[in-house]
Amino acid sequence: MSGLSGYRAHGPGPGDVADGLLAMLVVAGLCLLAAGYGRGVQELWARRGPGRVVPGWRVAAFGGGLLVVLAADQGPVHRLAESSFAGHMAQHMLLLLVAGPLLAAGAAGLPLTVAAPRPLRRLLARWRAAAPVRRLRRPAGYALLAAAAQTLVLWFWHLPGPYVAAVDRPVLHAAEHVSLVAAAWLLWAPVLGPARHRAPAPVSLLLLVGTMLPASALGAALTFAPEPVYPVRVLGPDPVADQQLAGLLMWAPMDVAVLVATLAVFLAWLLRLDRDRPDDLVADRPGRHPKPVATGTATEGMVR
Repeated sequence: MSGLSGYRAHGPGPGDVADGLLAMLVVAGLCLLAAGYGRGVQELWARRGPGRVVPGWRVAAFGGGLLVVLAADQGPVHRLAESSFAGHMAQHMLLLLVAGPLLAAGAAGLPLTVAAPRPLRRLLARWRAAAPVRRLRRPAGYALLAAAAQTLVLWFWHLPGPYVAAVDRPVLHAAEHVSLVAAAWLLWAPVLGPARHRAPAPVSLLLLVGTMLPASALGAALTFAPEPVYPVRVLGPDPVADQQLAGLLMWAPMDVAVLVATLAVFLAWLLRLDRDRPDDLVADRPGRHPKPVATGTATEGMVR
């Protein structure tokens, strides 16, 4: 039995009150985020027409991301996370590989800015115009920031010390989940966000592959560890098997999701090149002959 499930077995206590308050704060925060996004989308659609600027599928993606965050923190997924390390890892993968990409696909930057009060909008405009922020918004700078944030957050919260602290303290547990969602949102925004803010395809490819490798290394370390890395009290009835399953849950879904996204970005890049510059791509194909060079007085003079 895990540490969390063991401490729950003692009946209601201060931990249960803290969990209840944090659950209420999570729901309130998600409702506030949904209300701000909905207000911004409504105002944009009132100005430009329904489905313009922010398409309907992006609105649905953002709503789905909020629901996934809520489902990961409440209900059966939450109870499963309390009973084993593998359940906790499944909860983390939902936040990283489902909630984060869906929120990034929602393109929430503009709707939330439109819904913000005017003083806050002016503050955001000044912040975005600052030189350090402009440098970070460049494709290379943003890719480095997103990759570093994802890697640091993932490794930090799965080190034994921070992980056990998050298991024992509800506030740290909530901070862990917020940071995981924020890092995933930051990572997937230049890949799934609006075209005007999307990173070039080569940068997106390097970003995805560069973040997959450290995650795979962490999953492999947990899978092949011969003994428990974490205290036995925070693992399931069979500590080694629980840890190995958790490692596989991190390793396999992360690799599959990133590889699928990488392939999609690469194919979209090739199709875009074929559409924009078809002659450059087919010039060297077998069976195609170069166009004859026009001959004339000027050409003959150049040849001579």
